[in-house]
Amino acid sequence: MGHGSSGAHTAPSAPDAPRDGMRGRIDRLVREVVKFGAVGGAGVLVNLLVFNFVRHTTDLQVVRASIIATIVAIAFNYVGFRYFTYRDRDKSGRTREMSLFLVFSAVGLVIENGVLYTATYGFGWDSPLQSNIFKFLGIGIGTLFRFWSYRSWVFRALPAREPAAAQAATQAVTRAETQATTRAETFLEHEHPTALPRTDGAPAGQR
Repeated sequence: MGHGSSGAHTAPSAPDAPRDGMRGRIDRLVREVVKFGAVGGAGVLVNLLVFNFVRHTTDLQVVRASIIATIVAIAFNYVGFRYFTYRDRDKSGRTREMSLFLVFSAVGLVIENGVLYTATYGFGWDSPLQSNIFKFLGIGIGTLFRFWSYRSWVFRALPAREPAAAQAATQAVTRAETQATTRAETFLEHEHPTALPRTDGAPAGQR
């Protein structure tokens, strides 16, 4: 029995799949927010530039100039989101994707320009500086809605990723259990040769 302490091996602990899965989801969300912010920031710049250009070169009212700028920014953002932020998402239903994008973008347009409309016609805040401030505020509120709606409904995640991760975790656990069982059998055969039967039915200790 001198080998009792050295022959036994502790089975490797199974990977903490839930914790790793949570960390992976957080990492993906952070990368998504960064990419969304990069495209959205460029879209904000396009929006404000077009807004001020139209306002100072035409006789259109403030809100109408803002709507034109928002439409231009929406077209710019779609290209950025489709081919940069969400380029790895499902591309099978382009008609559905475009339809939902236009619907949610229209809602965002109403939110964005509703803030400017309220400030301009509700409170009389219509100086160039005030218009740009409330235009920017409306863009910010509309962007929160767009981020939620685009990632949830428009650019859908591919369904194969989560099952693959779960399958990999299950395989790792199975391998760990197999190794533990093999080591336990080896230990028993070493310590008690007669404990494990031979394949021919005779005890392992009989030669």
